[in-house]
Amino acid sequence: MTRDELAGYDGRDGRPAYVAVNGVIYDVTASPLWRDGNHQGAHQAGRELGEELKSAPHVRAVIERFPVVGRVEEAAAPPKSASHLKGILAAIITAAILLLAVALSR
Repeated sequence: MTRDELAGYDGRDGRPAYVAVNGVIYDVTASPLWRDGNHQGAHQAGRELGEELKSAPHVRAVIERFPVVGRVEEAAAPPKSASHLKGILAAIITAAILLLAVALSR
């Protein structure tokens, strides 16, 4: 599941409440501590909470009680732009011309 898809599981308006901790997605919908996707006013469902929960007590022991529903997919790297490729091509052509000039001067 992507982060954008995870955001749709925010527990609001009857939607399920999912949270991710270090890339693992848990279903916290049934927990009374996650009413409407909000955990005691401190955390909102539909997000990766790994950094936020580092200082929370007993995070691993508590979160691992919930069903795992998936993993967060990392976004694919954006394709390199055409201008970047043009620069590489220009460098290759320049190097080839220099090598040819050196070879012909001998």
